[in-house]
Amino acid sequence: MKQVFFLFFMFPFIGIIAQERDNPLQDGIVNDSIKVVDKNYREDQFYVSVTYNLLGNKPDNVSQSGFSSGFHLGFIRDMPINEKRNVAIGLGLGLSSNSYNQSLLISENNRSFNYTILEDVSFSKNKFTTYLIEVPLEFRWRTSTATEYDFWRIYSGIKLGYVVYNTSKFIGSPNNIQLTNIDDINKLQYGLTLSAGYSNINFHFYYALNSIFNKNAKVNSSGELVKMNAIKIGLIFYIL
Repeated sequence: MKQVFFLFFMFPFIGIIAQERDNPLQDGIVNDSIKVVDKNYREDQFYVSVTYNLLGNKPDNVSQSGFSSGFHLGFIRDMPINEKRNVAIGLGLGLSSNSYNQSLLISENNRSFNYTILEDVSFSKNKFTTYLIEVPLEFRWRTSTATEYDFWRIYSGIKLGYVVYNTSKFIGSPNNIQLTNIDDINKLQYGLTLSAGYSNINFHFYYALNSIFNKNAKVNSSGELVKMNAIKIGLIFYIL
């Protein structure tokens, strides 16, 4: 599964070589004196994003440690809705890999999952990872024109995600634990997004509106529901 996601993450970089603005005449020179301007241009078709992943609504005494990373890529169809083409709707499809380093141990007993807060336990790694297919929907505003490629943008919207695979890994005492396809992780994930900046590099923010785990996930010692949600902060790179 990791190899499959690696191939998908490499796809945009292969596509950069051949990707051009959506113009059959390639915004080029027809002859020495006439330059063709594409009045039906579109923006920001591909995206690649790197985020730092935080956990909100953590159970008492659960903490994060180390670097929790997210890698995201995809294609968005840009659909301008005004004559100037600086306001648009974007609808896309993408892939996402997200890791969360934290102190809540996930273990298993006959496909029943247990959640234990790691206190006074020696360990070098404890994390869970989710792999998703995502559908972003954005409302887009920018200062672009048919001939201006560097511009300001603010894109806001929602993102739906479906978890196709997940893992959990604990390395410590007394035994290492590695799990796959944890049933208590919600298959459907969704949240609000905001991207803003100038030119190719932009700030990106995601706030999940539902929890990563379902109602079956409870802390063993207290019975508290594991209602952690994902908060992602990072950079997003847009490619025409």
